Amino acid sequence: MHILQLCPRVPFPPHDGGAIAMYDVAAGLVRAGHRVTLLAINTPKHRQPADALAHLGPNLRLVLVDVDTDISAFGALKNLLLSRKPYNVARFIEREVCDVLGRLLASEEFDIIQCEGTFVAWYNEWLDYEEFRPERTKTVLRAHNVEYTIWHMLAKREANPLKQFMLRVMANRLEKFEREYLTYFDAVAAITEDDAQRLRALGCPEPVVFIPAGADLERLQPDPSLRAKPRTLFMIGSLDWLPNQEGVEWLLREVWPTFHAEFPDVELHLAGRNAPAHLLNRKAENVIMHGFVESAPAFMQQYELMLVPLLSGGGMRVKIVEGMALGKAILSTTLGAEGIVAHNDENLLVRDGAAAWLDALRAWYRGEIDVRGIGAAAARTATDVYDNGRVVQRFIDLYERLLLPAPAGTPAHSPPA
Repeated sequence: MHILQLCPRVPFPPHDGGAIAMYDVAAGLVRAGHRVTLLAINTPKHRQPADALAHLGPNLRLVLVDVDTDISAFGALKNLLLSRKPYNVARFIEREVCDVLGRLLASEEFDIIQCEGTFVAWYNEWLDYEEFRPERTKTVLRAHNVEYTIWHMLAKREANPLKQFMLRVMANRLEKFEREYLTYFDAVAAITEDDAQRLRALGCPEPVVFIPAGADLERLQPDPSLRAKPRTLFMIGSLDWLPNQEGVEWLLREVWPTFHAEFPDVELHLAGRNAPAHLLNRKAENVIMHGFVESAPAFMQQYELMLVPLLSGGGMRVKIVEGMALGKAILSTTLGAEGIVAHNDENLLVRDGAAAWLDALRAWYRGEIDVRGIGAAAARTATDVYDNGRVVQRFIDLYERLLLPAPAGTPAHSPPA
């Protein structure tokens, strides 16, 4: 098969969850003998050279379109006043991307066009409207998140009235956009079972299938030379993502002061790119800010208990899967563990609220939690469920299902009105 993978950024290097999810599918498809043309919006924030994916071999071709997706106060205000599209989607809509898509489809044959997430879903509607897409080419939305649910959660907890208003505007626009644009794909691959249900509720027609993010277990082999430092906690995640910022702030405000007062020898290590100034400048005893780390697996192996204090969000935390593959014991909120095959107190610790988190951390400090046993069970789960080869095969199965000849009498695909 020949797959055209449309990405809102170049998925390299595979440092964060979104990049890992996109990169591992592309790499897995190539390893399985398929051809991939990866058309990526080359953003200022994640800019990469044209040969960034050359190491994956000749069956993967990277096509880049430079688009300025940077957030600006003027751009946000202009969007608020003059547009109905959500600002964080509108930043990824660019005429040159349309032109490149049109040229690719005019000159080559593709079996599947896979759009990676809401931010590039608009291009599927445009392709149908302009009648660029051949009838035999099927379209798949890979829903990394149901975006509007994240922004509704953030708005609900925002105390600042102006910020709350802006978040509600974004959430409402995203919900309208996703109800309109996510429903015109031939299939939807949801990254969690919960998101699959949300997407059906939005009106996405079947097949809506659950295909989790995978883990490249070869990339996540534990380094026997690294030993976790005792009495250490850690969190790792992109700190320019609002739900991660919210989670860190909650942890430092509601949990850490009490826990540190009781157990002053424990260190909390925080890592993630693009941390905002208010987090970087925040002073807290025994809290070490690492910023961006080159190797997430190496960072994870240096510390003992992994924390996922997520209060808003959707989709699936790829970093949890990576931590599980490395045999880490992980303490998460219920929302943070959403989409993970988690059995509380067996392969993951799931707690909600500051009081429950404090109780779990006290038990961990006193040695009442079997960190090694939970980590070993987590590693088995990662191997059994999240091995990238298994995940990629589920995509291949979906593609083959879509490409089967339609039964006689099936109406032809028509573009949205």
